[in-house]
Amino acid sequence: MNIRQNILLRVYLSFGLIVLFAVAVLVRLGDVQFVEGQKWRAMADSLSTKYVSVEAARGNIYSVDGSLLATSIPEYELRMDTYAGGIADDKVFNAKVDSLSLALSGFFKDKNAKAYSRYLRSARQDGQRYLLIKRKVDYQELKVIRTFPLYNIGKHTGGLIAVQQNKRIKPFKFLAARTIGYKNENVANGVGLEGAYGEYINGESGKRLMQRIAGGVWMPINDEAEVAPTEGADIISTIDINMQDLAQSALEKQLIASDAHHGAVVLMEVKTGEIRAIANYTKVAPGKYKETFNYAIAGNQDPGSTFKVASYMALLEDNMVDTNSMIGTGSYQIPGKLIKDSHGSIGVVTVKRAFEESSNAAIAQMVNTHYRNDQAKFTDHLYDWHLNEKLVLQIPGEAQPVVKNPKNTSWNKNMTLAQMAYGYEMQLTPLKMLSFYNAIANNGRYVAPIFVKEIRKLGNPIKQFQARVINEQIASPKTIRKMRALLEGVFTNGTGKSLASKFYPIAGKTGTAQVADGNRGYKANRQYQSSFCGYFPADNPKYSLIVVINDPKGAYYAALVAGPPFREIADRIYASDAQMYNKMSSHLVGNTVNPEAKSGPSKLVKKVYGAFGIKALYAAKTAKLDTNNGVAYEEFNTVKGLMPDIKGMGLKDALFLTGNAGLKTKVKGSGRVVAQSIAAGSRIGRGLALIIELQ
Repeated sequence: MNIRQNILLRVYLSFGLIVLFAVAVLVRLGDVQFVEGQKWRAMADSLSTKYVSVEAARGNIYSVDGSLLATSIPEYELRMDTYAGGIADDKVFNAKVDSLSLALSGFFKDKNAKAYSRYLRSARQDGQRYLLIKRKVDYQELKVIRTFPLYNIGKHTGGLIAVQQNKRIKPFKFLAARTIGYKNENVANGVGLEGAYGEYINGESGKRLMQRIAGGVWMPINDEAEVAPTEGADIISTIDINMQDLAQSALEKQLIASDAHHGAVVLMEVKTGEIRAIANYTKVAPGKYKETFNYAIAGNQDPGSTFKVASYMALLEDNMVDTNSMIGTGSYQIPGKLIKDSHGSIGVVTVKRAFEESSNAAIAQMVNTHYRNDQAKFTDHLYDWHLNEKLVLQIPGEAQPVVKNPKNTSWNKNMTLAQMAYGYEMQLTPLKMLSFYNAIANNGRYVAPIFVKEIRKLGNPIKQFQARVINEQIASPKTIRKMRALLEGVFTNGTGKSLASKFYPIAGKTGTAQVADGNRGYKANRQYQSSFCGYFPADNPKYSLIVVINDPKGAYYAALVAGPPFREIADRIYASDAQMYNKMSSHLVGNTVNPEAKSGPSKLVKKVYGAFGIKALYAAKTAKLDTNNGVAYEEFNTVKGLMPDIKGMGLKDALFLTGNAGLKTKVKGSGRVVAQSIAAGSRIGRGLALIIELQ
């Protein structure tokens, strides 16, 4: 074979291989296009589009009085498609972009109009279809922004893209904040009611189709979600916002006055177990306190003397002592410890008197003497009363109570029983202690506290809650009556005497306990916990209340530290609740004449009389009372240009009417209006002088 043939053979072979490769490529392209086309098109779509979850608006949380405690409001992230249909033409964009920049600059005030103009023009040159304009824009702001140049061309054509998100807010800010709680990515199950009822509040997420555009940015294809989210259910809590405000205010004031480390207050309705207020504060700086930890449900500590109610109840229930039995006070020696009364000895006194004066020596002696040979008999009472068990609350975070028994390895047969008698060698939360007092106030019926009354969906109840009964009768009615008498005696004759009210009876117990300073023990740095637990009014209990102040500086006795906020809260609640005035008839002379009220808007007058249970009548306009013991109301309808009749009014109402009429009013005296210098019905003009006399 010559050289020419050899070269031609190689050329033909190379050409044949190239043709064969080309045919193989064409066959493969046909296979991909026609045989596997659907598969690859679906894959391409999946890489350029996807569905993302759209968060549902979370349900609201309400107080028992209808106030809004937590809600979700829409918040928007503003984006811009710089090549949207209505502004795709450069002439349209360039004609309005500077006006838009000026509007954005004036509205947000974050950069000048030139900076906005450069930002928008540069984005258009780069072909951006999902340009970030602003985050965290509320709905009212969005309504204004939609009127700006370019954006006002049309919802879908002006380039503005508003991506809705949900922002959780608390209208009352710090009121009951820890109880309401929160939900975030760092806490698995959330905190408070937000966490406990997340399955109801969260709602069902929707779906939105997103498309990936240049730069790897995902942009919604449509304005609306393809699958609309379903908003969550509403929670009706047991919190009363006015009582909550009162509890937090009283607690914070006392913490500041005592320079204490932390404190807690819990207010509970006796019959229902509903928590009306719960407050927790921790010192974060000198004179400054915040809610950082829920001490009321998670703050386990030695309860101190407030626990004595359990010790006395056990003794009375077992007929070991009676309230008129005699017992020594001052000191009581047990192996390894001398138990002393902080106020010294008051001699040999009745059991009732020892309780009223909170004698540690007396209760330690009684419990140790009567249960020494059968120590489990005492702790069996505590276990029967479920003091060693959680309350199984509706919100997370409850601490496990620690109540020893003789089977525990830490039990000291010479010391533990006597020290438990006055509230040491155990761990109980303030809410646990309050619930036990509440059972005494409730004639022995022990109910678990509740924080949620109802769950509603679209205004309709889907789940309702009532307090779980822990024990129908924790002790015999006879023992309960004696315990209530002892608790009332604390205010009439004992450590709470300075806090007694002349308007209503209070029952309760002071508690001053030395608390351990971490691992350093009790003596390293003397810290005290002052507590006051009780209920009111004592003769017909409606509310139970506990106040706990931890590590107060200076005075630390409970009556001086925890007592004042207890009394302030009780006074304010009693004064604002007409239903607790069970002797209201004594305030009405012979109960035959309705109380006199100042003239004024009928709606307000009706509200006042309604609180007293006095019915409305619709008799003649001039009538005030009738023989049916009802009240007829007359609305004040003023006529422009005529002097209104303001006789009988209080100063506030009178000035409101005369001020609106444009009169210059001079006031003499105090009380209600008895005379006016311009007769009712006379023609008047703005700036006319008027003298009114009050008496």
